[in-house]
Amino acid sequence: MLPEKVFIATSNAGKLRDFAGVTAGIDAIALELLPGFSALPSIEEDGETFEANACKKAGFYSGYAPGAIVLADDSGLEVVALDNAPGVRSARYAADDSEEFKTAYASFSHSIDEANNRRLLRELAKVLQEKRAGRFVCALAAARDGRILQTFEGEVRGTILYAPRGENGFGYDPLFYLPELGKTTAELTAIEKAKVSHRGQAFRKFLEWYKNQR
Repeated sequence: MLPEKVFIATSNAGKLRDFAGVTAGIDAIALELLPGFSALPSIEEDGETFEANACKKAGFYSGYAPGAIVLADDSGLEVVALDNAPGVRSARYAADDSEEFKTAYASFSHSIDEANNRRLLRELAKVLQEKRAGRFVCALAAARDGRILQTFEGEVRGTILYAPRGENGFGYDPLFYLPELGKTTAELTAIEKAKVSHRGQAFRKFLEWYKNQR
């Protein structure tokens, strides 16, 4: 029996690598990028929670794969010292800054990830290491034909460093330190990261649900 195809709706290369790490060695499911996703309309992620945004994306994009399960996630970083910012604005954190920084952001020669990290470090510049606790959160929604079937959440707790470490991962990974492993999430391989990450946890919950449905 061939594994059933489940589609993921994302254009984020880092997320695709994360999901590939989670599904490595799993034969019961074939997770693939939603066909033609790059040509599909984008939708505004204007929800107040990760779950709301994940559901909005999964519901919308499942309409382009009739009868199939389509997954979409919304993920981000919450830092206690910043009242859980950047939160749902994690991917747009630098762009939400002052008008002066918006101008710099628009012409920034490096990646958006680096711009977001620069702002995070600036906001935490005077915060002591013991006060720099944070967590990555992932909300994953599964939908079919426009209907949300179930949602799943994962989280991983750590602290924010003063300078980036590691070349793997994406987003805030180079600053997110896991004390129990002595590494940032950017210093982990895709397989290692999948075992502990918020996205890995959420996807494993989906797999348990999926097995029960079958």
